[in-house]
Amino acid sequence: MIKNEQKTVSFHTLGCRLNFSETGSIAKKFEDNGYKIVPFESSSDVVYLNTCTVTDGADSSCRNLIRKAKKSNPNSKIIVTGCYAQMEAEKLQSMPEVDLILGNTEKYKVFDYLNLKKHEAKIDLTNEFWGAYSTPSDFKHTRGFLKIQDGCNYICSFCIIPFARGRSRTISIQEARSNAKAMINEGYKEIVLTGVNIGEYEKSGNRLEDLVSEIVQIDGLKRLRLSSVEPNTITKTLLETLKESGKYQNHFHIPLQSASDRILKSMRRKYSINEYREKLQLIESYFPHAAIGADIITGYPQESIDEFEETYNFLELSPITHFHVFPYSKRKGTSASKLEGHISTQLKKERVKILNSLGDKKIENYSKQFQGLASEVLFEQKKKGYWEGYTPEFLRVKVTSDQDLKNKIINTKIISSYSDKCHQMTGVLPENALR
Repeated sequence: MIKNEQKTVSFHTLGCRLNFSETGSIAKKFEDNGYKIVPFESSSDVVYLNTCTVTDGADSSCRNLIRKAKKSNPNSKIIVTGCYAQMEAEKLQSMPEVDLILGNTEKYKVFDYLNLKKHEAKIDLTNEFWGAYSTPSDFKHTRGFLKIQDGCNYICSFCIIPFARGRSRTISIQEARSNAKAMINEGYKEIVLTGVNIGEYEKSGNRLEDLVSEIVQIDGLKRLRLSSVEPNTITKTLLETLKESGKYQNHFHIPLQSASDRILKSMRRKYSINEYREKLQLIESYFPHAAIGADIITGYPQESIDEFEETYNFLELSPITHFHVFPYSKRKGTSASKLEGHISTQLKKERVKILNSLGDKKIENYSKQFQGLASEVLFEQKKKGYWEGYTPEFLRVKVTSDQDLKNKIINTKIISSYSDKCHQMTGVLPENALR
């Protein structure tokens, strides 16, 4: 009797850390069902694409990825899932490359649908919460992503995500701790708590700081981060808990979007620019030298040159170091899409370029304070002859070494700061780094 060959599956994830955590858990389901996970570039029986729809650019990337996957794997079954599948199932049905479409609820039940045709899959959202976390098969990252929340109760005027993921819901502290422990047992040293709006975790009846307190007590956890946290959900108690943990890294991500109060109000954001500034000052009182990332949208409908300059001037004087700049993207079904005064693509591109240029200067200046000092670096991968990893401030460092540094935390001397060309620092390992 000839033994059947083991089936194979490859994965590709677009978008946020939440998507990466979900792909990790779904990959484990495939392994549990006898599949071997192979690199995305390899030939496989199944190609699983977890998609994003936060912008028009993300939609375009999804379609291009689907075509690329089918061209590379003409005999594979192409499964498309995630937020783009949730919102644009009809467009996907018209793509001959796609074999199966699964929405954000159905993707966790992939083996219930694996043998169906794409038009038979359901795209219904439910209020179920599906826990997810990175697994060792989850590709390049040594930072593990632990999903603690999904969905969002905020209905910001520009955002499609509440329609793609539904209302806010959360994991229990007990389950979160169990998942975190499993991740650590599998080798992760750093965990990132992730979700759509993790600051809303308290709606579960527990507080985010209570969950953090439980996670940091797990033996083997070396580093903890939070993913994006809305400014109006940051409290003194949360910051105190993070500081006292001794494991929280010196890095926050606090969405800004705009520094114009008029635009913030039109966006239906839950803070004024003064309130945002106060939260930055509060963070600074607990983490004086923290790196702070921010999402910034430019080219929102009717954004005047004065309002754009308000954002530029605020960013220039703020402690924000990591800029994540996006041109406003018109999303069908959102209230902002119905506004008058939409800005041209060319002007949006110019404003993105200006803000990114400022961001390059700010992170370069911020990184200079570390030059000549040692910093704990968690190394991830070898790329173009260099090992790359991240400091507590989420600054990327590269070093040369013939040894295997993957998933190692090493006190590394920084010998050069960031530059706007390579967006990373250069370091040198101590002589006895791995002895």
